[in-house]
Amino acid sequence: MSRTVAADTGRYPVDAFLGIGSNLEQPSQQIRRAFTALQALPESRDVRCSPLYRSPPMGPQHQPDYVNAVVSMVTRLPPDRLLREMQTIEQAQGRVRGVRWGARTLDIDLLVYGDLILNTPDLQIPHPGIAQRAFVLYPLFDLAPRLVIPGLGALSELVGAVDAQGLDMIGRLVDFGKKGSI
Repeated sequence: MSRTVAADTGRYPVDAFLGIGSNLEQPSQQIRRAFTALQALPESRDVRCSPLYRSPPMGPQHQPDYVNAVVSMVTRLPPDRLLREMQTIEQAQGRVRGVRWGARTLDIDLLVYGDLILNTPDLQIPHPGIAQRAFVLYPLFDLAPRLVIPGLGALSELVGAVDAQGLDMIGRLVDFGKKGSI
């Protein structure tokens, strides 16, 4: 079943938030490369990256810790096109889909897309599990502390309710936006 709530998903610029994680092949560099690729997306601007956080793996524990960040952008790309662009970046950086929550060179998730609530077989927005994941909520809060996540409420309240044990801020990428109009 598909459920969509949004005024228009391509006519006006939308604030989108993407989660990025890696725990293989120099994770911080994987995130830096993904951020650079996201800055080059068409019809997108003001691309910014949160600080980087280290977190224990969510799935199988016999894998390295993850490095995570959140990227914000203003985009005119519809959510399905943005998802395809994200998957292209993952593949270019060696992403192999295998074990659920297993080790990976790069994972990019579409967390929030404006006020859209979407539930299709290919894409769920807001991202499922967002409210329980400190490695998503804390970097998201760094970028947008007043954000209200559609269907879930104020980000500030979600951050206050999540266990952040094992989550450590480890540094920043160069924080600058891609300039230009869309």
